[in-house]
Amino acid sequence: MNTPAHHPVPTTAARYAAVDLGASSGRVMVAEVTRDRVTLTEAHRFPNRPVRLHQTLHWDILALYQGVLDGLRRAGPVDSIGIDSWAVDYGLLDHSGRLLRNPVHYRDSRTDGIMEQVVHELGAVLLYGVSGLQFLPFNTIYQLVAEYRDQDPGAHTLLMIPDLLTYWLTGSVGAEVTNASTTGLYDVTAGAWSHDLMTRLSIPPEIFPGLRHPGTPAGTLTAAVSAETGLPDSTLVTAVASHDTASAVAAVPAATDRFAYISSGTWSLVGLELPAPVLTEESREANFTNEGGLDGTTRYLRNVMGLWILQECMREWSADDLPALLTAAADAPPFTALIDPDDPLFLPPGDMPARIAAYCERTGQPTPTTHPATVRCVLESLALAYRRALHDAVRLSGRDVDVIHVVGGGSRNALLCQMTADATGLPVLAGPVEAAALGNALLQARSQNVITDIRAVVRASEPITAYEPKGDPTAWAEAASRLGFA
Repeated sequence: MNTPAHHPVPTTAARYAAVDLGASSGRVMVAEVTRDRVTLTEAHRFPNRPVRLHQTLHWDILALYQGVLDGLRRAGPVDSIGIDSWAVDYGLLDHSGRLLRNPVHYRDSRTDGIMEQVVHELGAVLLYGVSGLQFLPFNTIYQLVAEYRDQDPGAHTLLMIPDLLTYWLTGSVGAEVTNASTTGLYDVTAGAWSHDLMTRLSIPPEIFPGLRHPGTPAGTLTAAVSAETGLPDSTLVTAVASHDTASAVAAVPAATDRFAYISSGTWSLVGLELPAPVLTEESREANFTNEGGLDGTTRYLRNVMGLWILQECMREWSADDLPALLTAAADAPPFTALIDPDDPLFLPPGDMPARIAAYCERTGQPTPTTHPATVRCVLESLALAYRRALHDAVRLSGRDVDVIHVVGGGSRNALLCQMTADATGLPVLAGPVEAAALGNALLQARSQNVITDIRAVVRASEPITAYEPKGDPTAWAEAASRLGFA
């Protein structure tokens, strides 16, 4: 990725606050950055608990905002603040800038059937040709069609989650590009909002604010936020790559462009970093997405359901000793039962082990009868889904890869990382765990000319664990064929 021209840098460490919000928790991390090193420490971590009210699943955005304020207070003086979060969800403001209601969770059922309706009305070719997005039922475009289907909510402004929090910190309104590119309403070729799509779907274009690019100043803290956090009101808030995956990919410690990445957490984002989108018919049929990355790059990827399935199993079992489960799963018989992680059956919250059993019964497979057997089923199935996504990405883009970088929380799952190497036949380099926070903070540092090369700093600063392929590749090929992934 491109880097700015070299400028003199301070000899003492600069300090940056990276607010990184995930689907299950938020954190405020403090990065101390010199010319070639970064040290990351956690100032505050807080839960992200959705709330169901009158049959609608909401994000508790006020609790998240309070967690951000608490974290900034604990972080102490910093040179800049940046915010990243999950994609697709948004808040609506009225004409006075007040939030109309808590943002709706992307797993809410209000979008059931909406994607099919929109595709029937406008056509998949048109939608993909504009946005380049994977067809997923919770994309912002379908949420907004559901939002406006019954009555106009009276919104004056739409802000994606990081933009909403930035607005509350600074009073400044804008739409950061990497998150805008996940909405389905962003023209990936023109690099602008698609007012045509909005108009066709009766979504008012005027609610969408102007676009911001990563690394640009968003504003300084309001007097009220300054008083709340103890930080000077001159403290800068920088627009970072605010989709957490974009920040995570920015921090992939790759040394060349011949790499694939898996941003592994609740979701697994499997793909390549490319100079331009791939908008072919074959890409659309393979359901690949083209999302904005740092410095104008394209994150060409497929969403895979990810560790959500395992997390829901553990919640259902009231289990909290993941290492013990992984050790037992490593000893369980291989390839006894397999699932397609992207089957819609596994998207909603609920009794995940029962749904895994139902899938196995429906497909004529033995049902896992123990917790370790279920964990093995989930992890082998994820590794096979990664294999399929990687093979498709290479085929559709023409970009060969030599290595897979696994970043995010899933990089700590040694069993899954080894299975990924075995399934794909490629070496896996796992780490950093806090890739999104690192990408967030180091982009802030780069924007202030403290560093020039984000990935070089990550390579010099973060431990990386290597996994080489081993075992029988034929067994993985046969398992992929069983799932129709070959």
